[in-house]
Amino acid sequence: MKALILEKPGTPDTFYVSEMPEPQPDDGEVRIKVYAVGLNPADYKFALRGMKAWTYPWILGLDVAGVIDAIGSNVTNWKIGDAVYYHGNLAKPGGFAEYTIASSHAIAPLPKNLSFPEAAALPCSGFTAYQVLHRKLHLQAGQTILIHGGAGGVGGFAIQLAAIAQLNIFTTCSAKNVDWVRKLGATHSIDYTLEDVPAMVAKLTHGRGVDGIIDTVGSDSATTGLGMLAFGGGIACVNGLPDFSQMRSFGKALSVHDVALGGAYLENDLQAQQDLAQIGQAFGELVSRYQLNPMLDEVIRLEDIPQALVRLSQRHVRGKIVAQIQE
Repeated sequence: MKALILEKPGTPDTFYVSEMPEPQPDDGEVRIKVYAVGLNPADYKFALRGMKAWTYPWILGLDVAGVIDAIGSNVTNWKIGDAVYYHGNLAKPGGFAEYTIASSHAIAPLPKNLSFPEAAALPCSGFTAYQVLHRKLHLQAGQTILIHGGAGGVGGFAIQLAAIAQLNIFTTCSAKNVDWVRKLGATHSIDYTLEDVPAMVAKLTHGRGVDGIIDTVGSDSATTGLGMLAFGGGIACVNGLPDFSQMRSFGKALSVHDVALGGAYLENDLQAQQDLAQIGQAFGELVSRYQLNPMLDEVIRLEDIPQALVRLSQRHVRGKIVAQIQE
């Protein structure tokens, strides 16, 4: 099969297309004929440092949409020909290839009314946003939320889910993306390149702060976020935890949530992996009913993935980039 491979830890420009043996499913696994695969920051971040579980040459690619074409033993809930999509296991070869392997208990049906590229745009960013809104923060209609990076994948899906939940949504973005985030459902946009975000949050909330924050930026931003929360507020950290020394007991009674979608695999937690499939089903139904925009911005070829990952690493991509592997 044709695959995009990594010979050793390195930057995306070191990836190259090569022939690799077709994988075979083990007990509880299915083989997927990959039609489309989504690109994510995790692809270039882990390519740089690698993982102990990897044996080179390695194939990346977490978000897969395709068709089951082979089934391992003890798989009873799927059959050959089923169209599926899922968020994959970072410790196992991924979807930057014509075929890949998935755990049968962690995949979901391809959402109705969606193409394979549209479905491949959903898992990592969309499931993360869903997990934050429905497993972590538990905000109620009318409450306020600050979503960093509203034009990105996690941010864009989070805005849409927050709008469905009838939250009052603040988001950070650059000036060129203001109209985009408003269309997704943001109530207020803050230009982080020109405006003081904490000052704007204080102004918009009359000094109270927001009930929830989704931080996609990093530890420093998450630490700053602690000061923007209202009493009893919570922050969900997608890209690094805050400095806990900045929190005090018997103060604002804040909660901090670490978000690590792929940790379900790395911790070998079967229940958490099954929840990925449940999130996939619920999230897919929302998209199928046209309640969510899949935010597919660009469809590329397998050989174009390295250059697209470089652009993604520069944090100037709006929406999602997906590679179509087979027609």
